[in-house]
Amino acid sequence: MPRKPPIKLPTPESRRVGFAIVGLGKLSVEQLIPAVRTSQEGYVAALVTSEPDKGVEFARALGLKDSDVYTYEGFEGLADRADVEAVYIVLPNSLHREFITRAAKMGKHVLSEKPLGMNAKDAQKIVQACHKAGVLLMTAYRCQYSPHHWAARDAVQGAQLGAVKLLDSIHVQVEDDPTVWRLQKELAGGGPLPDVGIYSVNTLRFVTGQEPEWVFATLHQPKKDKRFREVEESVSFMLGFPDGVTANVHTSYGAFKTDTLRVMGDRGNLLMDPAFTYEGLKLSIETKDGTMTPSFPAYDQFGLEFDHFAQRVRDGKQPWTPGEEAVQDHVIMDAIYESAHTGKVIQLKAVKKKDAFRGTRPTLPSAEG
Repeated sequence: MPRKPPIKLPTPESRRVGFAIVGLGKLSVEQLIPAVRTSQEGYVAALVTSEPDKGVEFARALGLKDSDVYTYEGFEGLADRADVEAVYIVLPNSLHREFITRAAKMGKHVLSEKPLGMNAKDAQKIVQACHKAGVLLMTAYRCQYSPHHWAARDAVQGAQLGAVKLLDSIHVQVEDDPTVWRLQKELAGGGPLPDVGIYSVNTLRFVTGQEPEWVFATLHQPKKDKRFREVEESVSFMLGFPDGVTANVHTSYGAFKTDTLRVMGDRGNLLMDPAFTYEGLKLSIETKDGTMTPSFPAYDQFGLEFDHFAQRVRDGKQPWTPGEEAVQDHVIMDAIYESAHTGKVIQLKAVKKKDAFRGTRPTLPSAEG
């Protein structure tokens, strides 16, 4: 019989961090709001939306007042809300810098969906705005708050697999709706790469603790498919990590949903399949001693993410995935696009320090015995 997770009482609301959720799209409605409602350290204090009627409906369901709903134009009204200490930005990529900067000027700490910006330059300006305002900035890389991914990281960095030799990852899904904002370059900045391919890039960096030294890429943008008039359908690329380790990665909006991560060493290998879903993650680790499949008490990736950021708001320490972590992903993605358009291998600035762009390590549930 599976062991139930221990019951942990939430921190009293007087010490929990109040969040304003900025943007009420599918992710907010189906994942973030339910997650923060079960958070140990945070709670929903306000909603910001372009659809006030929708906002009021959700506010009432959450036990909030109609006055807790703000429009995008009235965003600065949050400045007078001492109970709103942080905002979670869940908007199209092109709007991130505007709203993060506006939030920072109000003294609000910022948790932002990935990608942080439209490119490395845009993301760096976001980081600078938060530094200037003296507020914390965390990028919502939920997989870096997943016990499954930490178990994979521990296996890789603990030499359980021996010396790492090869890496690969696939993250693809079919995008059928030609009107969705993710297919508009002005709003998204790119196609599947900054949306789903970024999971592969970020997670490979996370599990190894290292940074790629070069990239080489190709992309496909079918001219006759109206979905891909502005952005690519697929990108395939190689990331060259230290010691001759190469990662092969595929991302696409045209292939049936697949999300995997594989690490191959000289004494073992690991596979995550699925690797990037909200729930149902599976990890298997194979060595000469057999195959292990770690299991964990039930957890919510978004809830753990909220808790970590709320703890950092309270203690003032750098989050595990600060804005700098996102800037590095943008540097790599910019190089991937450059390589795909020029046909050349693009060299990246060498980064020797392990976890060079990360902050305070999160506290997460342990594997079941």
